[in-house]
Amino acid sequence: MLKLFISQPMKDKTNEEIEAVRQEAIASVRRFYEERGEEIEVIDSFFKDVPHNANPLWFLAKSIELLSTADIAYFAKGWNEARGCRIELKCAVEYGIEVITE
Repeated sequence: MLKLFISQPMKDKTNEEIEAVRQEAIASVRRFYEERGEEIEVIDSFFKDVPHNANPLWFLAKSIELLSTADIAYFAKGWNEARGCRIELKCAVEYGIEVITE
């Protein structure tokens, strides 16, 4: 089973907008890998119960911790404009995690 980490811009987005992007990403990755006989387990990297004003570095640190357990990292549209996503991409590449960019 392959573990999937999703990186996506979240700043100024509602929970519903974030969840919609995540669901599209999950469906896309599952279609691709399950056609090849691989199962996908999604790493829950969307922190819902944290105050909106939490330090962005806290979120990034938690995300990188989860990224360290992934086999695949999917970067959703707009990733290249989000500082945290760009850092997550660099980490994934440097540590040999398969990368998919939208």
